Amino acid sequence: MQTYVLTRGEYPEYQHWMGYNDSIRSCRTFSYTSGGPYRMRIYERPNFQGQTMEFAEDCESVQEHFRSRDVYSCNVLEGYWTLYEHPNYRGRQYFMKPGEYRKFSDWGATCATTGSFRRITEF
Repeated sequence: MQTYVLTRGEYPEYQHWMGYNDSIRSCRTFSYTSGGPYRMRIYERPNFQGQTMEFAEDCESVQEHFRSRDVYSCNVLEGYWTLYEHPNYRGRQYFMKPGEYRKFSDWGATCATTGSFRRITEF
């Protein structure tokens, strides 16, 4: 199963939303009042252990800021975020709403590799 987070705009082909094929089996909308605060903590180990770092802005390369591309747990304190498997907002996407994610499988990932993430600010 793949998740794609699409903000307002036109997507003439599935490659424009970084899709792997042209099939969509379900769709969900969500609302969030943008302009509010954004805060997320990432951890190098499961269950909020090890090195931690808090972010309030987009991060194009996790490895440049966090010493590693592996994020094993995450606490989304405020706002909605999209995690990407690769740097520069590429690869598989994971929708993150406020809450605790004790291990990467809690957000649907099959491994801890996280290349980038961004705040969801447009609707």
